[in-house]
Amino acid sequence: MVKQEPEAYSFAQFIRDKTTAWTGVRNFRARNFLKAMQKGDEVLYYHSVSEKAVVGIAAVVKTAYPDPTAKPDEKGDWVCVNLKAVRAFPRAVSLDEIKARPGLKNIPLLRQSRLSVMPLTATEAKIIKGLGES
Repeated sequence: MVKQEPEAYSFAQFIRDKTTAWTGVRNFRARNFLKAMQKGDEVLYYHSVSEKAVVGIAAVVKTAYPDPTAKPDEKGDWVCVNLKAVRAFPRAVSLDEIKARPGLKNIPLLRQSRLSVMPLTATEAKIIKGLGES
């Protein structure tokens, strides 16, 4: 899962752009999750702050490479991946819905809410996708 404020880069804009480099991650744990992404992996897109909801699905189209937005003295520290917008959910899955689902009680979104990139298990992703596509 990746998180972004919709005012900064909404999923609607991502759909229009079709692909994007997921740059600017400056947390070592989140960076490690970017490094673990493989081409073809599904990625859930979460609108943070104002909406607090999972709104769509993306896919990894290019694995981790040096983040071009990193400062010169940080070049070896930070990476980005390229993502492709796949589809918006027919309905957003709110944070309150996620909190209410027993099968989602351990996801990083609830335990480490400041991470901008986080892994989900296949089961967790399936539950969220089921809610968004219902």
